[in-house]
Amino acid sequence: MREELNQLKKTGLLDAQKDGRQVYYRANTGHPLFPELKSMVGKVMGIDQVIDGIVNRLGDLESAFLIDDYAEGKDTGIIDLLLVGNIDQYHLNDLSRKTERYIKRKIRSLVLSREEFEDLLPKLKNRPRILIWEAKKE
Repeated sequence: MREELNQLKKTGLLDAQKDGRQVYYRANTGHPLFPELKSMVGKVMGIDQVIDGIVNRLGDLESAFLIDDYAEGKDTGIIDLLLVGNIDQYHLNDLSRKTERYIKRKIRSLVLSREEFEDLLPKLKNRPRILIWEAKKE
């Protein structure tokens, strides 16, 4: 496993940060292939369908994060999403149930306002998270 991680680091697809004896790897978002790889991973896990449905039907989404296990690359069967914005909870629950049946994984969503997200950010700092969608700034 370490050899594969080192190869991905050499190609520039991963960044590594050493903390004592631990090495933490994360995707290099600046790599030219990152958008395509992110898209492929999202399609495999079904996240792209969830986010498309949220953006198109559920209200005013500012950003969406994949957190915890899936953000670390662990397929535990539970996808944890952190959604920032003003989301219609009823439609989110309905969409999540339908998508869960299709992708055969459980979806847990935490919906926060921008202010709530900023208050929670210090606690989220040590938890794995990947920004998977952000509203375009005008």
